[in-house]
Amino acid sequence: MRLAHFILGIAMSTLLVACATQDVTTRKIAQAGQQQGLDQDWPSFGRDYANQRFSSNGQINRDNVKNLGMAWQYKSGVKAAFQATPIVVDGVMYVSQPPNDVVAIDAATGRVFWTYQYRPGPVVRTCCGQVNRGLAILGDRLFMGTVDAHLVAIDAKNGKPLWDKQVADPTDGYAITQAPLVVKDKVIIGPAGGEQGIRGFLAAFEPETGKELWRFY
Repeated sequence: MRLAHFILGIAMSTLLVACATQDVTTRKIAQAGQQQGLDQDWPSFGRDYANQRFSSNGQINRDNVKNLGMAWQYKSGVKAAFQATPIVVDGVMYVSQPPNDVVAIDAATGRVFWTYQYRPGPVVRTCCGQVNRGLAILGDRLFMGTVDAHLVAIDAKNGKPLWDKQVADPTDGYAITQAPLVVKDKVIIGPAGGEQGIRGFLAAFEPETGKELWRFY
């Protein structure tokens, strides 16, 4: 896979084409930091569970970094700030854009496979803008928290929604802006909203159904 530098610009393009992705396991996430060469996956917002966001790709070094140039450009049409680290699996880049859209992109060419758009409810009480900081993936499902405090699952092959669960009440000041974390057979998420006086917690959900398994305050 060629290094792809992408610029998130002004006009949205959407192409509803299914993309194939091998099932992602927690073992694959844990071992991502051990991958070598150009075909390195980035299956979690911090790449692996160490969260060092480090790539061992040695093709780019201090002698040739000056030769890097733009390979392709994706124009989003979104005016708000991007705050998410994309995840990349089997050559497909999944990136979340404000407030809660997910775009699947060919990491080599910039071709858009599909776009999923989540419509937040009427009450959103984020302190610092309606942003999203990333996704999680397990099997062939993507997971995203929303600014109105929902957790949604999306089919990674075609961008179709699979389930949508309300995690907390946004009228009480709750929101979700961070990337979920997949650990073994659970999707773990916590809320934003400390500025609103919320009570913080972590909650774990079943990936297949969205059933809440536990909540820890």
